[in-house]
Amino acid sequence: MTYCCTTAPSVVELRSADTVRTDTELHIADTFCTLLLFGPKGRSWDAMKWVFVTVGVVALAAFLGQRLLKLSERALTNREVPVNNLPNCHLLKNIECGAEDLTILRDGLAIISTGLTFPGLPSCDKPGKIYTLDLLDPRLTPVELSIKGDLDQDSFNPHGISVYIDETGDTIHLFVVNHPQPHTSQVEIFQFVEDDNTIVHRRTVKHDLLHSVNDIVAVGEESFYATNDKSYPGEMLHFLTVFLGLPWARLVYYSPEAVKEVGNGFISANGINMSPDKRYLYVSDILDHEIAVFEIKKHQELVFIKSVAVGSLCDNIEVDQVTGDLWLGCHPNGAKLTQNDPKNPGGSEVVQIQDILSESPVVTQVYADDGSVLIGSSVAAPYEGKLLIGTVYQKALICDLK
Repeated sequence: MTYCCTTAPSVVELRSADTVRTDTELHIADTFCTLLLFGPKGRSWDAMKWVFVTVGVVALAAFLGQRLLKLSERALTNREVPVNNLPNCHLLKNIECGAEDLTILRDGLAIISTGLTFPGLPSCDKPGKIYTLDLLDPRLTPVELSIKGDLDQDSFNPHGISVYIDETGDTIHLFVVNHPQPHTSQVEIFQFVEDDNTIVHRRTVKHDLLHSVNDIVAVGEESFYATNDKSYPGEMLHFLTVFLGLPWARLVYYSPEAVKEVGNGFISANGINMSPDKRYLYVSDILDHEIAVFEIKKHQELVFIKSVAVGSLCDNIEVDQVTGDLWLGCHPNGAKLTQNDPKNPGGSEVVQIQDILSESPVVTQVYADDGSVLIGSSVAAPYEGKLLIGTVYQKALICDLK
């Protein structure tokens, strides 16, 4: 169908040439054409352009203002959390460069990754390390593990970790997210030799889909689920997607036989872990302040079940293997964390989720600090009445649970 103006058919087409129109329709069309051609009441097109430019500038300013407000809401910029201490807390020796992630084995031995260098946050400017901590030893002294095998230890930059124990229970495989260079990600697979306080490097995993890995959960000797905390590896593109609220970050499944995207809908996917029965996957949707729950189906496919609001910027997820409760290390105020102002430090928060698969999960704040003791909590895990809390770049704290 073609359209033409009754007043200027050669310039703007608005009226149907093959359909009879009413006088009212023709009048509307002629009026619109006149506005486009001459401006209202004959004003020049130059004047109209200024009107359009002004409207465009106002609309852009409103859009940018709305996005900045949303960004502030996502970062919880105005949130203040009252201190909620636990009894008998003390900082661990030897941990001076953070304990970004940790996991506790059934015998009470914690494995801790330290020394993460992450864009925009303070770091120790030296290679990362892996420690163990025997929670049954009253001395509670972390011990550095020796690294053997073909790994460039000078560029070792550990992030999220996970453990897989084979069916015999004899072999412990340690998976470590490593960022040896800025904007690169790979997964290192070690064998943990507890008697020698050693981890032996077995393999490095790289893949285009694993471009900005934050955390992993191992499901086999060489297979795992991983979160990408960025839609794209570069910082500028990542900021743009966060600013625009584009949920393009992905979950990835990796095995030697298949690598595939299995989940999406995240602006930034952070911590990840699995239920004790291996049927459900939990992912921290950090910028939406939620924990996403997926059911694991055949061929490692995921089906989204629900999200549970936690009210904080929750980082890594640990799962109590007895109760199934989730324990989350969280950042109560993201703006304070990134600003790194010693006079107004980013605080710490630990959140517990009970009965997450029920219709009414129970979300409880277990610990909170204003930064005077602990800055930037990223992980927390309970064991035998104690709570071990790690941070992105500062220290690690152990407390008694009430």
